[in-house]
Amino acid sequence: MEIKTFGVIGAGQMGNGIAQVAAMSGLRVIMNDIKDEFVQRGIATIKKNLDRSVDKGKMSAAERDAVLARIKPSVAIDDLAAADMVVEAATENQPIKFRIFQDLDRICPAHAILATNTSSIPIGRIASQTKRPEQVIGMHFMNPVPVMKLVEIIRGLATSDETFKLTWALAEKFGKTPAESNDYPGFIANRVLMPMINEAVYCLYHGVGTREDIDTVMKLGMNHPMGPLALADLIGLDTCLAIMETLYAGFSDSKYRPCPLLRKYVEAGWLGCKTGRGFYQY
Repeated sequence: MEIKTFGVIGAGQMGNGIAQVAAMSGLRVIMNDIKDEFVQRGIATIKKNLDRSVDKGKMSAAERDAVLARIKPSVAIDDLAAADMVVEAATENQPIKFRIFQDLDRICPAHAILATNTSSIPIGRIASQTKRPEQVIGMHFMNPVPVMKLVEIIRGLATSDETFKLTWALAEKFGKTPAESNDYPGFIANRVLMPMINEAVYCLYHGVGTREDIDTVMKLGMNHPMGPLALADLIGLDTCLAIMETLYAGFSDSKYRPCPLLRKYVEAGWLGCKTGRGFYQY
């Protein structure tokens, strides 16, 4: 099977980034969200990213226009009936993802691959919402998508070899480096990363250090490009909490218990960069 038309559910920071790299690879892209304002905001972000590349001489204005022309905005999920593959990049909420996959299973053609950008929810659990579990796979991009090279590929219990090979090849077509993970909560990336972030929040909670000192230690002592608290703000504290709750529920191990301070910030609406306030103000 050749993937010619690629669908993306969600036009937020992950979805518009995935749509951008797909369109830059030459695919026709359908970028869908529940409101036109969300889709238009996603298109504007893509245009801003491409404009920056034109200004730096990395692409021509004609190439930018061609990429934008390959992206079709959509607010009707039925538009995904034209897609050979769809990646869901909605919020990290299990009931929402279940509903999306039920709809996609009904709408998309029989050959279509249904992928999820979930950062922690088991792929087999999502695949069980469809009648095509062999064509459901995890395709976990890193933020910001146009810059970060890694794509975690996660096969569920029923995922076929063909689905896996096509998804792997597509990640490479996008200019990414794929890595395979088994289907456990959090996969590889977030099973390692999120407990570190959570422990950094505990350090702040217990007064071990200030937010600046905690981030400075990890940047200068461990050579991380940014500190864990600043990274949590970039990811979104609500997403961090959701992932920790998935890990805690999935492994029943107290080492994955979300820090009370993380929960307190989320309940207050301090979600990080996207709301202007998290562990830092923006």
